[in-house]
Amino acid sequence: MQIFKALRQYYWPYRRYFLGSIFFLVFVTGFTVVYPIFLQLAIDEGIVNQNYDLIPMLAIGFIIVMMFKGLAAFFHQYWGDVFGIKTVYELRKALYEKLQYLPFRYYDNARTGDLMSRLTADVEGFRFFLSFGFAQLFNFVMIIVFSLIVMFYYSPQLALITLFMMPILALTVQRFDKFVHPAFKEIRISMASLNTRVQENVSGMNTVKSLSKEEFEKDRFDEKNSHYRDRYLYTSGIWSKYFPVMEFIGNVAVVLLLAYGGYLAIYGTLTPGAFVAFFSLVWYIMGPLMNLGFIINTFSQSKASGERLLEVLNEPEDIKNHDTAINAGRLTGDVSFEDVSFYYPNEEKPALQHVSFQVKHGETIGLMGQTGAGKSSVTQLIARFYEATHGQVKIDGKAVQEYTIKTLRENIGFVLQEPFLFSSSIRDNISYGRPEAELEEIVEAAKRADAHEFIEALPSGYDTVLGERGMGLSGGQKQRISIARALLVNPSILILDDATSAVDMQTEVKIQKAFRELMKGRTTFIIAHRISSVQHADQIFVLENGKMKERGKHSELLKEGGMYKRIYDIQYQDLQTIQEESIR
Repeated sequence: MQIFKALRQYYWPYRRYFLGSIFFLVFVTGFTVVYPIFLQLAIDEGIVNQNYDLIPMLAIGFIIVMMFKGLAAFFHQYWGDVFGIKTVYELRKALYEKLQYLPFRYYDNARTGDLMSRLTADVEGFRFFLSFGFAQLFNFVMIIVFSLIVMFYYSPQLALITLFMMPILALTVQRFDKFVHPAFKEIRISMASLNTRVQENVSGMNTVKSLSKEEFEKDRFDEKNSHYRDRYLYTSGIWSKYFPVMEFIGNVAVVLLLAYGGYLAIYGTLTPGAFVAFFSLVWYIMGPLMNLGFIINTFSQSKASGERLLEVLNEPEDIKNHDTAINAGRLTGDVSFEDVSFYYPNEEKPALQHVSFQVKHGETIGLMGQTGAGKSSVTQLIARFYEATHGQVKIDGKAVQEYTIKTLRENIGFVLQEPFLFSSSIRDNISYGRPEAELEEIVEAAKRADAHEFIEALPSGYDTVLGERGMGLSGGQKQRISIARALLVNPSILILDDATSAVDMQTEVKIQKAFRELMKGRTTFIIAHRISSVQHADQIFVLENGKMKERGKHSELLKEGGMYKRIYDIQYQDLQTIQEESIR
């Protein structure tokens, strides 16, 4: 029950629905046990004693009891559902909120399909036990207690035999749970892996088709699908062994009771009506005992789901506001690194080593270097996506930890190589950072980003709904919408992460024009591989293996003849030679 204790905060506030459901379940169970009593009276008093006038009265009384049972069953079922649904609403909301604030470290290794599975299948698996499993467990206990009370009244000897068989059945159930819980956990993990495979395939369908890898993807899906099937078949094997054993034990108990009960009835110590009523009660007990596996099934599934939910809910939030963090409003944009070193989680090689620099408000900084040199790490530390391992990152003279995360990131705008657009209108995408922005402000931002013209040419203009990830727009159009989004936010610090590397030269000219508008009056960091993107920067930082190898203006770095000069030679002076050699 540790799993349910850990998740208590999500269902305990709604305990009144649960307690109300259990309250009416007591009546449902009590009315159920009344049926054998009516049967005993009808046989012994009505038929054996030939008091036939009693039978219609018993029939009417039974109908009335069943009507009350139906009413109680309605409230039990309805309030049980409300309890589960309200709990799952809070649990799913908490999970989604947790995902919003988990650090980048978590998403470095997270799989989208797995997270989707936790938010859907695992949450529903937990809800099912809350709505039905708990109630069935209480019903199981109450039906046995109520039935045993009546059974002891009719025949203490037969009731003791029934009690003797129950520990054997309980031991069988306990062994069943020992094997079935890990099996269900494996099923959940396998389902998450299957969802991940489908999600990645659909998201990357362009790549699959362009490389003609349909058959390869089919094989990969078959592998995951087969694993999921095998996990389920293994679990079914556990069930197939358990149920015959339970049924055999239950039937042996019934045969023993029938034999001994028949002996008591023949020799007059047990009336025929009591004998029939007793065996109705026996099945009330044996049925739930033999079907206890179904309760264990829902319990094991919810336990496995709860474990997976807690893995997310208990994940530490490394990046969070300090107690003394300040809401500074708009920042000026001065940035400094003081002997900063940084290691990514679980990495032995440093991403940055003793990097120091100062950037004044309004300056443009170019970041160059080979892949893995540490360019993106610099910008991620500025935005506090990660914490520096050593040294300090400061904005306006204060460590980034001194600001609230909201203040920090509202003052930093990102334009990435592959801009992410949501499946909503262009208007909503541009105003994502400022949902309260008026249409006039959105249009003005689009004009400054050189996007207004093509947006107006679309069927519904700014109300045009985009496909997933901006499907339907070219790379350059998506990039200009992302620039408009950054303009509308009006950040103090701007980070352009290789933002023109995926477009043609003509489109790059349009985007560079939009960038110049975007960069006015802002501290700008440009991550680039093309010299043309950074040659007009106030300073250019050249990184290698996390170290600052060179810094200076374009002309200064060319004179030094170092790494920057070699990159320049390859991209410009030796370009014609390389092209000629490639033709040969």
